[in-house]
Amino acid sequence: MAIDIESRTSVYDEEGRAVEELVLNVGPSHPSTHGVCRIIAHLDGEVVTKAEPVIGYLHRGIEKMAENRTYLQIVPLTDRLDYVGSMYANWAYCRAVERLAGIGVPERAEYLRVITCELQRVASHMMSIGSTGADTGAFTMFVYAFDVRERVIELFEALTGSRLTYNYVRPGGVAADAPEGWLDDVRRVVGQMPARLTELDRLFFGNTIARGRLKGIGVLDVPTAIAWGASGPVARGSGVGWDLRKSDTYSLYPRFDFDVPVGERGDAYDRARVRLWESVESCRIIEQALDQIEPGHVKAPGLPRLLKPRPGDAYDHIESARGSLGIYLVSDGSPRPYRMKVRSPAFCNLALLPLLAPGHTMSDLVVILGSLDPVFGEVDR
Repeated sequence: MAIDIESRTSVYDEEGRAVEELVLNVGPSHPSTHGVCRIIAHLDGEVVTKAEPVIGYLHRGIEKMAENRTYLQIVPLTDRLDYVGSMYANWAYCRAVERLAGIGVPERAEYLRVITCELQRVASHMMSIGSTGADTGAFTMFVYAFDVRERVIELFEALTGSRLTYNYVRPGGVAADAPEGWLDDVRRVVGQMPARLTELDRLFFGNTIARGRLKGIGVLDVPTAIAWGASGPVARGSGVGWDLRKSDTYSLYPRFDFDVPVGERGDAYDRARVRLWESVESCRIIEQALDQIEPGHVKAPGLPRLLKPRPGDAYDHIESARGSLGIYLVSDGSPRPYRMKVRSPAFCNLALLPLLAPGHTMSDLVVILGSLDPVFGEVDR
């Protein structure tokens, strides 16, 4: 990890005694700070007294670039937002376009969206859990989690030809139907996952060292989580049972039977373990979707290549792997949006770091940052 000593200053405790404070620059280096994030850490010995995240090192102006692209040309830009969960960014944007332009989506396309995005949730959560293992010295957990993730990435590669940025969900449907045998491969992979995930639970979350490194670290209470707009596993780890798939349901999710895992203490342990059990629930959803999917169209018929939605605005949001991902679009009637704004759950969750870090050690600071699961393509935009 890149750590630079910035300065030593004298501060005073409650009794007026001078205390030497060390100010460190942590990052920005990838992957040590889970992306190109810089943290200005104020230390009293090994204890963090203040932590200031500094963002903007991955800013690419995607929201502004969207004003000069057609609605279809923007889809590949959304891949570069949450690049660990590209399918979600595609889907959130396309839902906003469909709401703005009044476009219907064929049922088979909706099923393919659900299947691919729940697979994406598993892949994203395995990235997060594996990194948590690496942060706490459990490198075996990192390798095991990435092996599970690799099975999903192989499915995406067969479906889209890409392993990271997929450009698959499109306004009015998806880019193409699943190739022959792909759904059978999905059923085979998903059928093996619950046993693999249970193995990960025993390997890592049942380990005494992992419990010692994660339990009681970065505790987030319910009122603070709600007040700061936290969502996804960060909020659910604190016991906030808010999941847009149930709380503000969309697409075909009312047809599926699944649970929303929540934590009790709101610490790094609960946030990580919620992600594990969410992956199990994603497997349940995918299996039900595979049972229900029928042949049919995967694109809205008669959709023009150059969309010109009526003047107006639209907002839509979905439950991404990091929380409530929303897209706001404004149309002036031209082929390009007048304005696009992304409501990033990673950005909102990262804002909690200065509240959670004080009182913990430097080694805990990295664990807390990882437990918030930020992706800086979406944070910086």
